[in-house]
Amino acid sequence: MSEGSEVMDGSVVSSVTDKYGFISGETEGVDPIVDVEILRRRESKWLEMLSEWDSYMMKNYKKVRERCRKGIPPSVRARAWLHLCGAKYQMENPENKNTFRKLCASRGEQRWTDDIEKDLHRNFPTHELFGGEYEKIGQGELFRVLKAYSVLNPVDGYCQAQAPLAALLLMNMPSEQAFWCLVAICDKYIPGYYSPGMEAIQLDGDILFGLLKKVAPRVHKHLKSQEIEPILYMTEWFLCLFARTLPWPSVLRIWDMFCCEGVKVLFRVALVLLKMALPRKVRRKCPSMYEALDVLKHLPASICSEELLIPEVLRLNITEDDMEREHRKQLKRRKAMQQENNSR
Repeated sequence: MSEGSEVMDGSVVSSVTDKYGFISGETEGVDPIVDVEILRRRESKWLEMLSEWDSYMMKNYKKVRERCRKGIPPSVRARAWLHLCGAKYQMENPENKNTFRKLCASRGEQRWTDDIEKDLHRNFPTHELFGGEYEKIGQGELFRVLKAYSVLNPVDGYCQAQAPLAALLLMNMPSEQAFWCLVAICDKYIPGYYSPGMEAIQLDGDILFGLLKKVAPRVHKHLKSQEIEPILYMTEWFLCLFARTLPWPSVLRIWDMFCCEGVKVLFRVALVLLKMALPRKVRRKCPSMYEALDVLKHLPASICSEELLIPEVLRLNITEDDMEREHRKQLKRRKAMQQENNSR
């Protein structure tokens, strides 16, 4: 048995974690080398920015955005996310002083708490917080955060896809902070994503497909000819903010940008993945929807690394105007379809 391993229930399990806290070292080999001096400089810039946050956001938002795109230093990431998504202000609001504690103390609706309980073991079981030494603590905190949200928002309650979001937040910050970040993400950034009927995610799927025609017309044509609905491949990407799809360094970089710029980051990432996952030589090996969907469900590691993916996302030739135009177009199309259905 190698050093740093131990026997649990008759199996040899590695007790060594990588820098993200994953026991199996599953992020090994995908982490770029970081120059310590550059990291220190970025940390000091972020600390200065956080100390003058309101001023920066009002007068120099482009600088904040640029620094989020470069990647937030790990030492300040949690504080930065709290500021960027507005959770810090929710927490500091006197009206919310005891909100989290009261929500945790509430009974909660049994159908939601039962579902949350069932899903706890499914979230990042190779992370030390949820499947390692601190498993009971981590799963207990995850239950508290998800139950608190289901009590705060009883209409939507709990959706399975919220669990990896809450888990990722708990890997980076204490439970009350994670809760308010989750509230901001669910209610402000992606409202309606977890509502019954999932209309919001279906609309965004249609917008994504419309934008794909501009970004990669041949990929768009291929998917359209095989009648592959966007909902079949993009649902987990968007609902879980790529937390279940990509290597951890890429996920954190996407969240850095998402907390600053919002949902448009998800579109940019998805468009790059679609474009790079289905080049001509791959499309030729996909005679039916099953092969194409298999490629999109099991993205090649080569296109998912931080070094390749993030620069491509930033370079993507798609503007906010393009997104807004496509959004209006899809809304109009949906409205026309509803009117047609109503008139039958």
